[in-house]
Amino acid sequence: MVALLRSLRAVARPALALPKAQIVARPISVSAIRRGGGGPPLLLGEGVKAGEVPTDEQQATGIERFELMGKVEGVDVFDMTPLQADRLGTLENPIEVFSFYPIRHVGCTGFPADSHDTLWLQVNTELKHHRCPECGSVYTLKYEPHDSLAHAH
Repeated sequence: MVALLRSLRAVARPALALPKAQIVARPISVSAIRRGGGGPPLLLGEGVKAGEVPTDEQQATGIERFELMGKVEGVDVFDMTPLQADRLGTLENPIEVFSFYPIRHVGCTGFPADSHDTLWLQVNTELKHHRCPECGSVYTLKYEPHDSLAHAH
């Protein structure tokens, strides 16, 4: 029996040996991406010189800089003006909420103003009218899509 196992082992060894993977050298090339264009982006400040204390305009970046540049030009970039609170919105005369997006959140404080706690409503394009469950004020979305948002991916 031992002789039989030795002969089987001798036959099985070459079959168990796996071929070694060959390493193939492949050429690779990388080139730098270049683009032409204007100066630095508007959302990055020029920074501050050594030894000086920076101003808000020099130090701010991103959305904060966007807001500061809007204030310099006299534009409220986030349009934080409150909605009409001089009347109660009805089905015949709802309070219009302007939006570039098909959904907007609205905080209703009731009529007259501050008659109840702020209730947040999601006003969208699926329904024509949205009603506050506390005071019954009706809101509608005045949706005007912006051209630059049409191709967002």
